[in-house]
This record gives sequence, structure tokens and C-alpha cells, in this order.
Amino acid sequence: MQHMLTLFDLRPTDLDRIMRTASHLKQRLAKNDRPPVLERQVLALLFEKPSLRTRVSFEAGMAQLGGSSLFLGEDVGWGKRESIADFVRVLGEYVDVIVCRAKAHEKIEQMASFNVAPVINGLTDLSHPCQAIADVMTIKESLGPLVGKHLVFVGDGNNVARSLCLICAMLEMRFTLACPDGYALDDHWLSRVRKAYPNAKFSRTLDPHEAVVDADAVYTDVWTSMGQEAEKAQRKEIFADYRIDECLMKSAPRHTRVLHCLPATRGQEITDGVIDGAQSDVIPQAANRMHAQKGLLAWLLNRAWVNENVDVVD
Repeated sequence: MQHMLTLFDLRPTDLDRIMRTASHLKQRLAKNDRPPVLERQVLALLFEKPSLRTRVSFEAGMAQLGGSSLFLGEDVGWGKRESIADFVRVLGEYVDVIVCRAKAHEKIEQMASFNVAPVINGLTDLSHPCQAIADVMTIKESLGPLVGKHLVFVGDGNNVARSLCLICAMLEMRFTLACPDGYALDDHWLSRVRKAYPNAKFSRTLDPHEAVVDADAVYTDVWTSMGQEAEKAQRKEIFADYRIDECLMKSAPRHTRVLHCLPATRGQEITDGVIDGAQSDVIPQAANRMHAQKGLLAWLLNRAWVNENVDVVD
């Protein structure tokens, strides 16, 4: 059974097929054409953390594909009222696919181990693969073919940065992380990326101005993620020089696009002038969450439709 817990679960050819399917469905939606690719199929959204984009984009996308969805919050008692084994196996009798947004990555690994339905990572402390697919889809729409493009992430080497590093390796893009000491990507993740993609091009620097000199896209995220609230004051001080502002963007080429996975703490990791400026793709990026996930759902649940309707080449 196919799951997507991290992007390591996909081959580059799988990723390409998902992105082509996403673009195909997006183009058809623009013409108000909503093919019932997943008619009568049911998606469960099992969330331990709050969400706007992940929840609404999956629910709306599933509806547009002809299916339905169920939002399951803490009230369902996942891992509390009954064993995880009982919970997951029963859930698998009701639904066709599960999107899980968990605090600990191990929890979705445990869920997937029962193989009752495809499991999609809707965000964990380790990675955010759905976000990364939407991100590179956005870059491609703005700048064309992705091979050789340079993505610079300014900030913490968090779950989003891990997924971006990996997807850049898969797509033969360059990835640079500009961050303070102690906040780089962990060695275990980087070694996994190098093993899977020996030709991956990624680097790390302390200087964000140096990093963006030849950037095609500059990306940031909040300095304090969910679960790190106790570190908020300390992180605000440590990351003060890692803000995407007008001064930093002067060091980047004019064609450089700005990305942020949202929600943003305006005035901290990014200024109003940049996030609302002419180089910002933040809103199209958020919109592409739905389109990318529609491509993923169609590929997971109706491969025959994808093979019949989505061209292999542009």
C-alpha cells in the first residue's frame, strides 16, 4: 500500500506525475470542469494540531474531486480512549484515505504500519511534504522548469526546511539554508538525502545576504513553530538578523520570488512590504496547496484515471 509520510516515499517520477496531475486538474478547474475522479470516496482528516490551509484545502479538494471528507479532532480519542491499533483498524473500515496532522512523526508511522488505508502526512515535527509539493509547483508556475533553480530558506532548519531540502534534491534544484548556529538541518536527515540523491546540491550559510545573491526563490517560516512556545523570546533574539525584508531583497535578483508557508508573524520573519509586494507568491502558493493535494489524492486513489487523462510530457 502506498503512503506518503515523507517525500522519501516517492520516486522523482512519482513526484513528477503528481505535479502534472495537479496542474491538469488546476487547468480544468479554471474552466469550471470538476471531473469526479474520486466519486463516493471518503477522506478522514485526523488532526492533533490546528490548521487552516491543510484542513480546508484537503476538504475543498476532495469535494471538487467528487468525494467527501470527515474532520476528526481530539474528541475522537485517538490513542486515548482505546488502543491505537483498535482505533486505526476500525477507521480503515470506514474511509479510503487518511490525512494525519500529528505532533510526533512516530504516530503517523505507527498508523501507516497497519496498512488499512493510504496515509498522508499533513504535517509532523519531522516533515511537511504536502507543503513542499505546493511550493515547487508555485516556483515552476512563476519561473518555468525547475532543474537548476536555486531555493534559499532563511530561518530555522525545521520540518518545512527538511522537506524543501529533499524535494530540491529530487528535482535537481539547489537548496541553501541561511540560519544561525544550532538551527541547521540535522545530520541524520542530510545523510538520508545524500544517500538517496548523491548529486544533491545543498549548502548552509550564516549570512542571508550572501545566500540570496543568486536565489530564484527566497522562503521563510515563523521563527517559533507550534510546540516551541517556551522558546519564543529566545528565538526572537537569535533570528533577528534572519528576516526577509526590503534590505535583504535588494541583495537578491529582481526575478526572485518570495514564499512563506503561512501563517506569518508579520514584522518578524517577514515584513508587510515584502509579503504584500510585487515579488511575493505567498497567496498563489497557499492556493496551490489544494491543487497539489488533489494531484496527490488522484494519484494515490485512482491511478488508472491519471494514466488515462494526464499526459506524460508537457
